[in-house]
Amino acid sequence: MNLIPTINELDFALEVLKSRHPVLVNFWAPWSQPCARLESALEEVAAACDGSAKVVKVNVDNNPDLGLRYAIQAIPTLHYFVDGRVAATVVGTASAEAILTKLRSLTH
Repeated sequence: MNLIPTINELDFALEVLKSRHPVLVNFWAPWSQPCARLESALEEVAAACDGSAKVVKVNVDNNPDLGLRYAIQAIPTLHYFVDGRVAATVVGTASAEAILTKLRSLTH
């Protein structure tokens, strides 16, 4: 089950900055153990959002300019975008429940 699309620098403006819905962006890398542990929680979040928010991921190794633009210093880093702006950030792992609680606080 993979509900979370991987986007790149070319897709970022359309998928995140111009999105009509809030977007949770997971900045990650495939070699990171914490990123691997977070994946199942993010799958739960994507399923729970059911269209009310998007969840996408950006491989920082393949998209270094996005990592620089959003000051990614540790992975995983989750940025919550609302109306094209970063509304909140979580660095490190978190439970699906904690992520959903944060998303809901930003969208209600």
